[in-house]
Amino acid sequence: MSNSVPKLYDSRDRLIQLVLDSLPSPTSKKAYRSSIERFLTWFQTSGLTGFTRATVMQYRSSLLESGLSCATVNLHLSAVRKLAQEAADNQLLSPQLASGINRIKGVKKEGVRTGNWLTVQQAEQLLNSPDVATLAGKRDRALLGVLVGCGLRRSEIAKLTFAHIQQREARWVIIDLVGKGNRTRSIPMPNWTKAQIDVWGAAASLTEGYVFRPVDKGDSLRGERMTAQSIFEAVKKYAGRCDLQIAPHDLRRSFAKLAHKGKAALEQIQLSLGHASIITTERYLGVRQDLTDAPCDHLGISVETSEPTSK
Repeated sequence: MSNSVPKLYDSRDRLIQLVLDSLPSPTSKKAYRSSIERFLTWFQTSGLTGFTRATVMQYRSSLLESGLSCATVNLHLSAVRKLAQEAADNQLLSPQLASGINRIKGVKKEGVRTGNWLTVQQAEQLLNSPDVATLAGKRDRALLGVLVGCGLRRSEIAKLTFAHIQQREARWVIIDLVGKGNRTRSIPMPNWTKAQIDVWGAAASLTEGYVFRPVDKGDSLRGERMTAQSIFEAVKKYAGRCDLQIAPHDLRRSFAKLAHKGKAALEQIQLSLGHASIITTERYLGVRQDLTDAPCDHLGISVETSEPTSK
């Protein structure tokens, strides 16, 4: 059994794959692979010889000196800790050394990161920015409508289907959407978002399957569904047109912020967002999702529709 990183290189690809196999999402796998490869590259040029607590502490210091955010440093350290654990489990590192590495603490965040969010006026400007004379514009207006009106993650929007959108208690709801951590939730949808989806669906002749599809430069459908990356690029395009420094997650944050300002109950916002603590929140507070007074009813956004709702 060795504490030497160079000797681990013989099993490098297998160890990385073991780490990735333990992760739930493609996004996490990509981030951890990049972090592990960064560490191994750093080690090769560091002049150090052992995969030890002292080595990883020195790596931690180098990450901080590089000016990375606390969250990014902690992600890199988490990947290295996971690598150490897999190495120990496969008898390539002693359990004692792995335990020492796993006890290395992340970087404490000072203060609270508030992030970016939109005002009502900015949200309305963004929602009205796509050119709805085109098929792509109709799709993108509906896409922005789901981001702002429902607070979904872009990975959730990529797998949203028409079957998810159903009526419950006289309102439109995204039913049984599986999100982060494989948690299932239902999200109320404002009528103006549903109207935008109907316009897009009618123009693209879509009634089933994935809601959001690629549209080529000739304004024709191409492919079965958009990727999370293509959704990111679409948001950045319209944010640039409106001179807004935002990303898709800022629209999710805007949903929460505007709903809270509109006096939506905090626990109902948590239910819509599907945060990791939602089950604990429900049990502790005895909260049940209220579809008659949903967070999306409190956003304060007014969007005119040029075409009638088709369903």
